[in-house]
Amino acid sequence: MISRAAADRLRTALGEFPAVALLGPRQCGKTTLALEVAQATDRPVTVLDLERDSDLARLQEAELYLATQRGRLCVVDEVQLRPNLFPLVRAEIDLRIRAGERAGQFLFLGSASRDLLQQSAESLAGRIAYRELTPFTLSELASDARALDRLWSRGGFPLSYLARDEGASWRWRNEFIESYLQRDLPRLGLRLPKELLRRFWSLLAHGQGTMLNAARLATNLSISGQTVRRYVDLLTELFLVRQLEPWSGASAKRLVKSPKVYVRDSGILHRLVNLPDLDSLVGHPICGASWEGFVIEQILAELDEDWRASYYRSSGGAEIDLVLEGPRGRVLAIEIKRTASPKLSRGFVEGCADVQPTERWFVTPGGDSFPLGSGARACPLAQFLQELRSRS
Repeated sequence: MISRAAADRLRTALGEFPAVALLGPRQCGKTTLALEVAQATDRPVTVLDLERDSDLARLQEAELYLATQRGRLCVVDEVQLRPNLFPLVRAEIDLRIRAGERAGQFLFLGSASRDLLQQSAESLAGRIAYRELTPFTLSELASDARALDRLWSRGGFPLSYLARDEGASWRWRNEFIESYLQRDLPRLGLRLPKELLRRFWSLLAHGQGTMLNAARLATNLSISGQTVRRYVDLLTELFLVRQLEPWSGASAKRLVKSPKVYVRDSGILHRLVNLPDLDSLVGHPICGASWEGFVIEQILAELDEDWRASYYRSSGGAEIDLVLEGPRGRVLAIEIKRTASPKLSRGFVEGCADVQPTERWFVTPGGDSFPLGSGARACPLAQFLQELRSRS
């Protein structure tokens, strides 16, 4: 199941840049998408998976090997495992450009942004485009209530969402978490014992949508606040956690300065807090925060890099769940609640008086779109996403 929009974006980038990096968490469908797009090009394709010893062996003499691949599209999977490849790729790209071969030379797939972005930003500046692939979003699926509930409950990772039943989805998510705890997180610098790492991730999940309190987490885990910050940053770079920064516009009010932290995929969140199905979720205290994080991910997946996302909160309690600042002076203030009877909160109205948005929205799970007063409009999530696509 391939997103046509994601395939079109990747195809366009390959037609314009010598190298493209497709980034996203493990198991979100990067390899499937990359191979489908690559095999539809008009040139031969070489695929290297750097988790395979045989493919790593080909790169023992990388400069010589890359020279044999001229005229081909080289797809390199898990490229963050070999960051020293980028200076050699830069030299090879420059040779090919001088020979008249300009676009579509390399397609890199990465499950972690830290090493990839640091190395490629320096080595391939002006030669590489970045595209992020998320797990499934509502815009890629049927927009009926059943698909919405399934996506929210199971999350968007393809093998979780498409699993034959709830038990299979639950087991897949458990294995996904275990693979990160046992292999990926230690390999990328998280040296805590596995069970402590699990507890760290679970504490973030139980605090879904709250401001990061590194001191409290450090006390609970008996580690330093600096270590907490470093680990949260790494989970962010692995596309597992989102840090939503506070709004930083001009204000006479005292505003909070800490980011809000969300586990990005709702299915992984529900596995971490042990909520196996929709019935257990809707009766749990985390339901509202889970829905808020889910909606934020659906919205941000629709936007490009021209948009800036933040949240607003003053020390006096005024609050806006999501502030989007985009091209042409558009500023959207968005309240997110899982309710069939939307009503603007006083804190949202007060926050809008400070932020001065051009649009005010209350995003709901379903129902009709209608005006709420104070310049705001209630809108079901699927319709709001369509509105974003049509105007962004």
